Amino acid sequence: MTSKNTICLWYDGTALEAATFYAKTFPDSAVGAVYHAPGDYPDGKQGNVLTVEFTVMGIPCLGLNGGPAFKHNEAFSFQVATDDQAETDRLWNAIIDNGGSPSACGWCKDKWGLSWQITPRALMAAISDPDRAAAKRAFDAMMEMTKIDIAAIEAARRG
Repeated sequence: MTSKNTICLWYDGTALEAATFYAKTFPDSAVGAVYHAPGDYPDGKQGNVLTVEFTVMGIPCLGLNGGPAFKHNEAFSFQVATDDQAETDRLWNAIIDNGGSPSACGWCKDKWGLSWQITPRALMAAISDPDRAAAKRAFDAMMEMTKIDIAAIEAARRG
């Protein structure tokens, strides 16, 4: 592990599966070293995958197979800035189609319970528009969405 600061994500025996999914789904992502437990531990046996080093869009992560004690929740999420509707759709659909679930305003969860914000740059530009009425229209439109529809956001922004 070369990074001084790494995000550690807790999994229930599925860290390698999750890391592999992230690596194939997101650009600048990869699975690195896989470490096997040198002995039995509370939720695993000697030889099981204990940790997996991986990157998600350049962010170093460590997947820890710590067992069922702790679950992911919305207090932590990855926010992914997308450049267009095709990229938004591809990433959103990859997460949802792999056992994930949709939520509101561009949020979704992967099948491991990790939250993702698939956020088009156009949405951020719209809700930060100096024309506060345009920003509010775009914001109100977003509040009605699950996956973000850029054309609908831009139409709302224009009024």
